[in-house]
Amino acid sequence: MSRHDQPHILVVDDDDRLRDLLTRYLGENGFVVSAARNAAEARSSLAGMQFDLLVLDVLMPGEKGVDLARSLRGDGTKVPILLLTALSETEDRISGLEAGADDYLAKPFEPRELVLRIEAILRRYTQIPAPVDENARDDKSTMAQFGNFTFDLSRMTLQRGSEHIYLTSAEQALLAALVRRRGETTTREDLHQMMGGNAVDPGASRSIDVQVTRLRRKFEEDPKQPRYLQTVRGRGYVLYVD
Repeated sequence: MSRHDQPHILVVDDDDRLRDLLTRYLGENGFVVSAARNAAEARSSLAGMQFDLLVLDVLMPGEKGVDLARSLRGDGTKVPILLLTALSETEDRISGLEAGADDYLAKPFEPRELVLRIEAILRRYTQIPAPVDENARDDKSTMAQFGNFTFDLSRMTLQRGSEHIYLTSAEQALLAALVRRRGETTTREDLHQMMGGNAVDPGASRSIDVQVTRLRRKFEEDPKQPRYLQTVRGRGYVLYVD
């Protein structure tokens, strides 16, 4: 693989030792890596270069990683975001997902786990294969319709007519899991594992709840009274399609 073909990662962390360690380790594992010490440096890098994924430390001086993630999403930035956090409370991690991050990893962590999480996110973002046969686009196994919205499982894309609706990689993975189980109630734990998550993650259920809330805002006419993505109390979620 040439350098041009390697994913470009931006690591943003105020800890010089950790930032240098991650830069070196990711570089040894097939990534092109740039680094920034804070949000201001990150913004400068983003203005001048394109990245395939951002690794942001949550507890940076000044503008924190979660605030930077929220700001970037508010500006329409679509690059995947992985948060690194020393915070152990589930609600703190959930706030990162609510800000638009695709995943989080709690410190301390094994560098290999970081690589695996990055690879999983990038797989979800690149899971859009070559053009689909237009004669097969009505195949119910790959297409799901919710009112004016269509999710194409083969392309992992959500459309409203000709308008493309942006989904984070986590939202893509969750919607794909729900589409595969359309009409069936699926537990939060099963959804989490179908998305490639750790089966023993104590924050899995809450993370799924957050992603469901975000998805409802994307295609439900009234997210508080959903027609398509419904909660089955005590059991999980079910997706109904037209």
